[in-house]
Amino acid sequence: MLIRHAVCRYLEERGFQAESATNGVDALEMLKSIQPEIIITDLQMPKMDGHHFIRALKAKPGTAEIPIVILAGKKSEAQSETEKQANYIIFKDIDIETQLHKALEIVLHPPATAAAKPSI
Repeated sequence: MLIRHAVCRYLEERGFQAESATNGVDALEMLKSIQPEIIITDLQMPKMDGHHFIRALKAKPGTAEIPIVILAGKKSEAQSETEKQANYIIFKDIDIETQLHKALEIVLHPPATAAAKPSI
C-alpha cells in the first residue's frame, strides 16, 4: 500500500491523473470506464495477481496495447512469460522514483529511432 501511494503521488506531481486499485479484479473493473496511458502493476496482489491481470489485459482488444510497467520484488535470472509482455520492470528494492522517471520516459516517449522493445 505504501508503494502504491508513492507511485500515485509521483505520477500526480508530474501532471498525470492516477487511479489506484488494490487488486487485479478491481483494476479490470475500473478499466471498463477509463482508458489509461499506462498501467503500473505489482505482481503480488490479492484476488488476482499481476500475472493473471496482465494476461487478462493482453487478451482484450481494448486494453492489449496499453503500456505496462511491472513493480517486482527483486530481479530474477529468468523472466516469466508475463514479465516479457510488460514494457518495463521496476524493482522495489531500488530507488522507485528514479526508476519511475526512466520507465515513463522509455514507455511513453520512446526515441523515434528505437524499433525494438527496450531491454529490462
